[in-house]
Amino acid sequence: MLLSAEDELRAAIAGFTGSPLRETATNLVFADGVPESGLMFIGEAPGAEEDRLGRPFVGQSGRLLDRMLASIGLDRTRNFYITNILPWRPPGNRTPTDGEITLFLPFVLRHIALVRPRHLVLLGGVAAKALLRSREGITRLRGRWHEVPVEELGRPVPALATLHPAYLLRNPAAKREAWADLLLLRRRLDAEGQP
Repeated sequence: MLLSAEDELRAAIAGFTGSPLRETATNLVFADGVPESGLMFIGEAPGAEEDRLGRPFVGQSGRLLDRMLASIGLDRTRNFYITNILPWRPPGNRTPTDGEITLFLPFVLRHIALVRPRHLVLLGGVAAKALLRSREGITRLRGRWHEVPVEELGRPVPALATLHPAYLLRNPAAKREAWADLLLLRRRLDAEGQP
């Protein structure tokens, strides 16, 4: 049986011994959704529920994200794909370190190159700062389109930075800003004829 390039990447990450995170995590959390959709979401790292099930964004923040995206006609079983910067849960759900982000960024860029999305959505400050190579916080990066350089594609990928759903659970007043970001995404997808 031939493995797809995506399966090969999953196997490479599973076999990667350069990070102690795999020793403390239960499962590799690779991706979920429809890779061919043209729309790829990238978060920061798996939480406890994601680690237990081996799928990204299935806990409380993932359910909020699914409801938010459904409000603009998006569903992970039909028209988007989702992953994280880190494929392993950091102990205690702590924020990924700069070293961990640097270590896994080449895998993420390879993942983007394989999926070839027309648009990226960067969920939260960790993903936005890592992929946009910026020191600015998410409140300054959100709400506008950027470009993520992906050398393997030979072109940058348009990327929208927005607030992470876990942040919205802690700060419900910020949902207004997240809604504005979702409308910006929907307008861009509609303008380009993407479902």
